[in-house]
Amino acid sequence: MVDIENGCVLLVDKPYTWTSFQCVKKIKFVLSKHYNKKIKIGHAGTLDPLATGLLLVCVGKYTKRIEEFQDLDKQYSGTFFLGKTTKSYDLEQPIDATFPINHIKEEDIYNVAKDFLGNKEQIPPIYSAKWIDGKRAYTLARENSEEIKLKPKQITIKEFEITSINFPQVSFRIVCSKGTYIRSIARDFGLALNTGAYLSSLSRDRIGDFKIEDAIKIDNIYSILE
Repeated sequence: MVDIENGCVLLVDKPYTWTSFQCVKKIKFVLSKHYNKKIKIGHAGTLDPLATGLLLVCVGKYTKRIEEFQDLDKQYSGTFFLGKTTKSYDLEQPIDATFPINHIKEEDIYNVAKDFLGNKEQIPPIYSAKWIDGKRAYTLARENSEEIKLKPKQITIKEFEITSINFPQVSFRIVCSKGTYIRSIARDFGLALNTGAYLSSLSRDRIGDFKIEDAIKIDNIYSILE
């Protein structure tokens, strides 16, 4: 239920290929039309278009808590595809290279996952929303600008579980700090196995205590007005 006077946070299940901004725009349109006034709204933590899962949409006074929600740990599940790479580290860009995977054993995959635990430095993908000289990194990447260099940032991987292996697919569950790019983990995971890898699927299942099981589908957004 939406509480316009006191504000609220809506749990939304972001659809595949939708941007986080498109979800927020849709909800803002529905609420503004229903209440016949401008509604302050924003989201806490962007999901890539090819990712699905939990998006926190803050309404009214709760927009002041966006940074608080962004600081919460996130849980993701998804799949790495071993032996191939893309420039975006997911399927937004086409396959650009192929590598052998015959040397990889299942035990290697479990051991590499353990090595990712703890505090790490991570370089964000060039196809990301990072700002570089007044432009988003993904804008520069799509413009085929000169080599883009992003500074590494500190992240924390609290849990990294390999849930199944079906070569060349490796399914996982990860609990991590804010600002962690799972696409970059896919890239680094492939490198650690002396091959390539990209992120073939991703879902955000939890943000702090907020769970995907409690989220509403964007097509059912009118139900929040009941």
